Amino acid sequence: MEKPQVFRSPTAVVVWVVWLLFAVGNWVDLAVQGRDHTSVVAAAVLLLATGAAYVTAQRPRIIADDAGVTIRNPLRDHRIGWAGVAEVDLVDLLRVHCAWGGPPGAAPADREHHKVISAWAIHYSRRRQFAAEARARRGARRSASAFPVGFGRSYGSNTPASVSASASSAEAEAETIVKLLQAHATAARAEAVWAGSTVEIAGPQPTLETTESPTPAPGTAPAPAPAATTTVATTGWTEPLTSTWSRRALLALLIPALILLIVVLV
Repeated sequence: MEKPQVFRSPTAVVVWVVWLLFAVGNWVDLAVQGRDHTSVVAAAVLLLATGAAYVTAQRPRIIADDAGVTIRNPLRDHRIGWAGVAEVDLVDLLRVHCAWGGPPGAAPADREHHKVISAWAIHYSRRRQFAAEARARRGARRSASAFPVGFGRSYGSNTPASVSASASSAEAEAETIVKLLQAHATAARAEAVWAGSTVEIAGPQPTLETTESPTPAPGTAPAPAPAATTTVATTGWTEPLTSTWSRRALLALLIPALILLIVVLV
């Protein structure tokens, strides 16, 4: 991919923008009309609520680049290379199953470490998905019974594609993101397996010529290693899972909370 792809919840973006406009309007009103301690406390409460809205609505996202995937949750960031992504699925949130710690190209079940990361950025409602599929089935039955057999049923009316097309746009978008991330992970694992097999084939063979080869002359550079040995390492696909706390998110909550505490106590 040419540039990183960012996946976010459109609903969360709308909530953040609406709340920001609401908070700014109230701050302006408090600055113009508020002259007492209660107004200052209300402004501090709005500031704390804005920090919470930033952490829960504005910050969460999934960033996919050539080397791996980054999951930004409200307070923590998770990063792993594509070869360490064992599976991507949907429950209530999008989940990334991570497996790392084994040799390049090893199966996910053979890795030493396993962890499941839930991404707050992508929500998925199974209830709405089931309701959409039920509506599609009822519509297909009505259309089939309204016409004589062989004339009223269009080609592919009961196929899974037509059922999934009836689902809500949010659920359909979530399923598309899962397929995209899973495709990147599968390609990375296949590349890791290919690189490992290439290294084995290109390795030195125990023949007489190799065992009795003379020592390189002084000043002569040694023969370079096969290119396949660095293919996976240079791409970063084998990067293990790293989880870090977001300083910006913590400050967005702690500073307003401290301001509110000082205002209340003064």
